[in-house]
Amino acid sequence: MIKYILKCKNKHEFESWFSDSKEFDRLKNKNLIECIFCQTKKVDKSIMAPSVANSKLHNGQRQISKLKMKNFKKDLLKLRKFVEKNFEYVEQNFANKVREVYYDKNNKKNIYGKATQDEKEELKEEGIDLVNIPWVDKDN
Repeated sequence: MIKYILKCKNKHEFESWFSDSKEFDRLKNKNLIECIFCQTKKVDKSIMAPSVANSKLHNGQRQISKLKMKNFKKDLLKLRKFVEKNFEYVEQNFANKVREVYYDKNNKKNIYGKATQDEKEELKEEGIDLVNIPWVDKDN
């Protein structure tokens, strides 16, 4: 996962997560990225400085500081809150519902839910791009 700060033509800035660095370009080329404030589709990546985690080797494994982990969890919880507020949860019926939205170009519904690995692969074969979001427990 990679986080970008995005900026629209109206100078609104907001963060968004993508599965990899090429995902932004794929979604932008398909005109699927829009400003969360004004819904314009004229959105670009803002200038960013890379953030390198302060990690240390411990028993051959990288250890990320507790503060970095806490901040990362906080960001994931903000993302979860945004998705829950702005998307409809379609539960286990996600694969069928995403097809309805994808093939009905007049349907602009935002949805989220669960899909099996087989369902994800079938959707990918149909040309339907999905984004997996690490779902952090609110109480944890």
